[in-house]
Amino acid sequence: MVLGRFFEDKCAEMYYRGRMFGFVHLYNGQEAVSTGVIKALRNGEDYVSSTYRDHVHALSCGVPAREVMAELFGKATGCSKGRGGSMHLFSAEHGLLGGYAFVAEGIPVATGAAFQSKYRREAMGDQNADQVSVCFFGDGASNNGQFFECLNMAALWKLPMIYVVENNKWAIGMAHDRATSQPEIYKKASVFNMVGVEVDGMDVLAVRKVAQEAVERARAGEGPTLIEALTYRFRGHSLADPDELRSPDEKQFWGGRDPIEKLGAYLVKNKLADQEELKAIKVKIQGVIDEAVKFAEDSPEPDASELYRYVFAEDE
Repeated sequence: MVLGRFFEDKCAEMYYRGRMFGFVHLYNGQEAVSTGVIKALRNGEDYVSSTYRDHVHALSCGVPAREVMAELFGKATGCSKGRGGSMHLFSAEHGLLGGYAFVAEGIPVATGAAFQSKYRREAMGDQNADQVSVCFFGDGASNNGQFFECLNMAALWKLPMIYVVENNKWAIGMAHDRATSQPEIYKKASVFNMVGVEVDGMDVLAVRKVAQEAVERARAGEGPTLIEALTYRFRGHSLADPDELRSPDEKQFWGGRDPIEKLGAYLVKNKLADQEELKAIKVKIQGVIDEAVKFAEDSPEPDASELYRYVFAEDE
């Protein structure tokens, strides 16, 4: 979580210094969801699809910070070879199926990954095909048709699928309660006869617990789970958003529930770490971030002669 927070803070700095361009959507405040869910998966084997707010999902999957930063700088050494930028991070090596700029676009992609896993196991006899697929999306996506279509498909065929709604209360400038007739998204799972769970998305241990249970169900062939993580983004929708629509009281309330501070207090209280150890972690992570920026700055631009490369699948 600290890696994600420091990485996003550095992104903001680089953006305002003119080193990054285009839309940059930061994940500050939501780190417990990414960490709690993805760390319950098998690294590099299970699948994850993200949104335009994908930096920390990529880091949680194990994509090196230097490769993510280089991608944000548009460099050839980036995880998407400098072609994706902030909203389209990808890494086959780490099971990251991509970030998607369009709302709900990653839901059918992740559902397809879950389908192929089940198909290879049951139709082709591949007993090693027990991968679980996880899809992250926001509360705004839960009103999109693809959400309902994919939940129906996953439930009907009992796909090894976990749908994670990061309900941060706002879809850009639209308050969640104004956009849906049923604001408790996890309850929509019952329509498809699948498990729906609501969890405190500011508590990484709580998120991890429900994620582990969902993964266990998926691998056992018991079908999909819909997890609604109640969370909050500490910054505006993007770095171009002045964040004037949310009230100061609302931001103060959620800021007081910072998931990193909450976990730190838990570790100290239970004598699992002390303040010096927590400080040392932050110092170490800051070094990783500084190295990532240097790597990105020193990396080459994509070669113009390869403009059309990676448009189609290639054997390498």
